[in-house]
Parts: sequence; structure tokens; C-alpha cells
Amino acid sequence: MSTPPPVEDRLRAALDARARLIDAHELSPYRPPTGPAWGTRRIRRVVSAVAVAAAAAAAVAFLLLSGSPEDNRPAPPARDPRTSPPATSVPSSNTGTPTRPSPTSPTSPPETPPSTSVPTQP
Repeated sequence: MSTPPPVEDRLRAALDARARLIDAHELSPYRPPTGPAWGTRRIRRVVSAVAVAAAAAAAVAFLLLSGSPEDNRPAPPARDPRTSPPATSVPSSNTGTPTRPSPTSPTSPPETPPSTSVPTQP
């Protein structure tokens, strides 16, 4: 194998010296943080939960109170009590053509043809 370049030797020596500065006490885990950091996190969580709950309540209230578009139609105008209601036609029970008495019937008089004469002028 070849010899490492001088830069690599210097890097290895620096890293080895740095590693010897660390002992077992420094490798033990730290205690959990205390103080204002926990309070700030709790406050943020509570504030965000309240904001989400308020947004959900506002959405539910909007959906329940908005109603359907048909409910927003204006009421029809009142009619004048002095006018009579419009006449409505009553459908007849006969759906076929109206019946006429036949000319040969003994109870009905014979039909007279319409007059075609023109009156004279004096």
C-alpha cells in the first residue's frame, strides 16, 4: 500500500486528539429540558387546540344557519282584497266531444239552417 498524503495524516491526528477529550461522563444523556420551554410549548398546544375548536364550531354554525337557497325566496305579494280572485275553469267530466241530439230524435225540434239572405237597403 502507499503512504497516505500529509493532509490525511494531519486530519487523522486532529480527529484522534479531539476524540480523547471526550470521556464517559460527557456521553451520558442529558436531563430533559426544564423551565420556560415547556410552558411555551404547552401554551402553543392549548392555543392551537382552542383555535381548531373555534374554527370547527364556526363551520358547523355556518352550515346549520345558512339553510337552503329555497328558504331565502321573498314572500309573494299580498293580493288586493277588493279584487276578486281570478276565475278558474273547472274541468268537465266528459273528455269526449259534446253530444248533440240527433235530428231524427222525436223530442228535439229540427235545426234551422242559418240565414244567408242579405238585407236590402231603403
